[in-house]
Amino acid sequence: MGRAFEFRKARKMKRWSAMSKAFTRIGKDIVMAVKEGGPDPDSNARLRAVIQNAKSVNMPKDNVERAIKRASDKSLGDFKEVIFEGYAPHGIAILVETATDNNTRTVANIRSYFNKCDGSLGTSGSVVFMFDHTCNFRINAEGLDPEELELELIDFGAEEVFADEDGILIYAPFESFGAIQSELESREIEILSSGFERIPQVTKELTAEEAADVEKLLEKIEEDDDVQNVYHTMKESEE
Repeated sequence: MGRAFEFRKARKMKRWSAMSKAFTRIGKDIVMAVKEGGPDPDSNARLRAVIQNAKSVNMPKDNVERAIKRASDKSLGDFKEVIFEGYAPHGIAILVETATDNNTRTVANIRSYFNKCDGSLGTSGSVVFMFDHTCNFRINAEGLDPEELELELIDFGAEEVFADEDGILIYAPFESFGAIQSELESREIEILSSGFERIPQVTKELTAEEAADVEKLLEKIEEDDDVQNVYHTMKESEE
């Protein structure tokens, strides 16, 4: 098992457990997908992926359809994806992915969280290089052998394939998303969910007291409605 497996295992019971937050994230993802490729999931691969993710968190079908219809309204403002980089206390690098319709507000909010928690907001490129940008797919494991599937998907960019109690997970570099999605769909393999993650290349272990300082900042950031994902280099407990 590689770093992707350990990363997923450590994060599994953490972030994004609140259903309302997950629905908010997916609602923004729908808007961005529709604005980019139109409202028809048959011709919009990004929208198909978002709809799969909506199903995986039990987002009602009516909510998804309303979000697509709302996103199709040309008068609706678009969300811009903006990344923030900085450091928490004790030298922990933090990378924040946001989707915002008001960048001035988002910048002010994120900066305030870092300042209030003894962190420092950095410039573009200051920590992003410390994370590998990956894509992932969770598929139905029925009738599939993870080892055989890994060999078959290597040519499409897959780097790690492993099974857990919820199915089979596939990890690959960010740029391999489209090729793997197309191959799975062509084989009629059910995609349960998919997405992107930034896996820290190196993590740092902290004492309980130090970790509490970092968690204080992470919690403030994650509570912000504009924030989609937060990644860091602190070694996370599996407990």
